[in-house]
Amino acid sequence: MNLEIKALQFSLHDDAKEYLNKKIERIRNAENMIVDLIITIKKEKDFIAETSVNFRWGISIRVSENDFELTRAIDKMIDKLEAKITKEKEKIKEKR
Repeated sequence: MNLEIKALQFSLHDDAKEYLNKKIERIRNAENMIVDLIITIKKEKDFIAETSVNFRWGISIRVSENDFELTRAIDKMIDKLEAKITKEKEKIKEKR
């Protein structure tokens, strides 16, 4: 799995990166199915956390969440991402 983390219009501090990496551990069980995981965090009036996931069978999903606190935006995004990955895993199991 190729992991890329980008911060736009602000710099992501080490503690925020560490927090994000800790949250990414929740989806490590799907690591063999994911080719690319690209996380972009933007700072406007609030924080916008966006993720693009490319699966090895050609499907791409995109998740976006925003909040005034960075950690809550990350939490919401990871929760939604985990649900989408689980749903995609179930689809693949049904096809087999």
